[in-house]
Amino acid sequence: MLELLKDRISCLIEECKSMRMLKQIHSQIITSPHLPKTHNYFLITRLLFVCAISDWGSLSYATDVFRLIQNPNLSVYNIMIRAYACKDNGVPENGLWQPIILYKQMLCTGISPNYLTFPFLVKECTKKDGGGLGLSVHGQIIKVGFHGDLFVHNSLINFYSACGFLNTARRLFDGMPSRDVVSWNSLIAGYLRSGEIESALDLFGKMEERNVITWNSIITGLMQGGRPKEAIEYFFEMQVMNIDSVRPDKITIASVLSACASLGAGDHGKWVHSYLKRSGLECDMVIGTALVDMYGKCGCVESAVDVFRKMPKKDILAWTAMISAFALHGFGKEAFDLLEEMETLGVKPNHVTFVGLLSACAHSGLVEKGRLCFDLMRRVYLIKPQVHHYACMVDLLSRAGLFEEVEGLIRHMPMQPDVFVWGALLGGCQMHGNVELGEKVAQYLIDLDPSNHAFYVILCDLYAKASKFDELKRVRALMKQRGIRKTVPGCSMIEIYGVVYEFSVAGSPEILMEEVEWVLNGLSNEMKIEEGIHGII
Repeated sequence: MLELLKDRISCLIEECKSMRMLKQIHSQIITSPHLPKTHNYFLITRLLFVCAISDWGSLSYATDVFRLIQNPNLSVYNIMIRAYACKDNGVPENGLWQPIILYKQMLCTGISPNYLTFPFLVKECTKKDGGGLGLSVHGQIIKVGFHGDLFVHNSLINFYSACGFLNTARRLFDGMPSRDVVSWNSLIAGYLRSGEIESALDLFGKMEERNVITWNSIITGLMQGGRPKEAIEYFFEMQVMNIDSVRPDKITIASVLSACASLGAGDHGKWVHSYLKRSGLECDMVIGTALVDMYGKCGCVESAVDVFRKMPKKDILAWTAMISAFALHGFGKEAFDLLEEMETLGVKPNHVTFVGLLSACAHSGLVEKGRLCFDLMRRVYLIKPQVHHYACMVDLLSRAGLFEEVEGLIRHMPMQPDVFVWGALLGGCQMHGNVELGEKVAQYLIDLDPSNHAFYVILCDLYAKASKFDELKRVRALMKQRGIRKTVPGCSMIEIYGVVYEFSVAGSPEILMEEVEWVLNGLSNEMKIEEGIHGII
């Protein structure tokens, strides 16, 4: 009968989905006169686990339950160490974080840790960047003899990788008697975090088993490392190699859409969108926003609007992405119409939204609208302008040739103008042929960053357009003297029928260049024929 009661309460704990219900079960356990101590301890331990670990649980309530347990055993300590390690536990007490305090308390009561204790202690050190503490925990692991355990080993690889000690992480990895996919993923993620993409790709190529986390790490790492074309290639490789076992998830889709946006690869982006529809993956706010951003950057504004309008829920990021898409293509009116719609629905724009709105004004030549927008941001929404807002205003006014107003704006900036502010002014000078001001700005930027070739090139262009050829020769001689040259070869990309072609100063595929030369020669011959006909007429 008592065993049946214990099993029934245990089932209620497992099926529980709210703190209200859990508290009722707790009351039943502590007020039940018939439960033996062993059954009571078992049920309280199960209740503690659910309360501490569940998404809907309460760590503070779990802590209260823990403090009332007399003589907590190893399982109880492991539950609390795990709970604190998986959640932010605030300010350290006496310089230590709560899982470490619990671990020391456990040792003082004579309880020895097991293989479940250490992964969460190491996780706490990883989360809090506790390098010194992590080394101490590693010493404890060796001392008690769990350094050969797979799960403990994986947590250490993740710790050393996250803290930037990649050589130590690699030595641990190479010394493992057996590895699982988590071991490989942890080291790959460490290499990618440190920008060592080739090392990550080398490990990836040696893996026999990969899961969706492996593919996501590589695709996202390539995207963040400035290699979006390869990110898309790996996404398609994922489709070919993992038809039945591993399928893309929302993280994969978001990363690939970001890569498509970066390349302006609209056809690839459309294919990913169609895959999303076929796969049955939910198009949540994150994916919807990524689609709006991708279509906007690929020039498909109508498609961006269509996705945006179909989103059932929109946060400020979604609204800002749509406004930025309008801004990029000079649809200033539409951007401000969207702002009005936002305000009507009670969605408050943030500082990024105003960057999009000010950019829309700059690309549409809406000077007065831009002034009003800048004032609206400060006075109505109480958003303190940051340096990138000033850069947008300088860009807007410089494009309109209002250089006196620009100089006044820069003089009254509450912070030091950065390279983007001066660069926007220099761009305006180049556009309007303002050699006198452009010369001063370019010289200032060259003094600020003498190795940046772009400032020299713009100054040369200013002199060339003003027929100041002696000055042009002087700047070119200075560039030669200082060894100024492009560190990254100039390149352009174009997508044709779903294939992204890259043209670079450093060289392009021979077959591609032969076709380009053939087309250019054909056009040249056509132009010569046309010129000959017009000459005869």
